[in-house]
Amino acid sequence: MSLPPVTSGTPALDQDIALPDSWWAELRSALATVPTDRESVRQNWVDRNLRRFLGIDPVRIRQTTIRHADLHWANLTGAPLILLDWENWGRLPVGYDLGLLHAYSLAAPATATRFRREFGHVLDTDAGRAGELIALGQLVQACSRGVHPHLAPLVARQAEPLTGVRVPTH
Repeated sequence: MSLPPVTSGTPALDQDIALPDSWWAELRSALATVPTDRESVRQNWVDRNLRRFLGIDPVRIRQTTIRHADLHWANLTGAPLILLDWENWGRLPVGYDLGLLHAYSLAAPATATRFRREFGHVLDTDAGRAGELIALGQLVQACSRGVHPHLAPLVARQAEPLTGVRVPTH
C-alpha cells in the first residue's frame, strides 16, 4: 500500500489539516526508541551556530533520544500514519523532532495549537525546550539560505519567547 505524504514538495503545512485522534496517538507511539550509537544532532553544531542563528549562548545537550531527525509533514502520511525517509535517524536531543515538526506547522495555526497540546508534556520540559531551540536554530539556518523563506518570521516569533532575545536577521 502506498500512501501520499501529508504535504508534497514542501515540509511545511500552509493550511490546517484535520487528523483523527488515532493519528496523533499513532504519532506518539511511532516515535518509540530503538537503540543506536548513531548521532544525528551534535553538540559541536550547537556550539558553533546557536549564537549566530538564535542570538543565544549554546545550550547543552543533556538528554538525548533516538528519533527520525527530519520530522516534517512531507515525511508523514495521513491516516494511517507512516513515517517516511529515515535516512537521518539517530540520537538527538529530546524535543528536537517535536520542535521541528511544530515549527513546520506554524503557518497552520490550528494544527500547531493541536500539536503543542499533544506534545507539550515533552516540549515544555527543560530537555524538550533545549531540543526545540536546536531544531529552531537549524530551521533558521535553512531559512537564511533561502529555504522556506515564508517560515522565517514564524520561526523567529516561536523562538523569541523561548530565548528571551530577538532572533538575528540574515
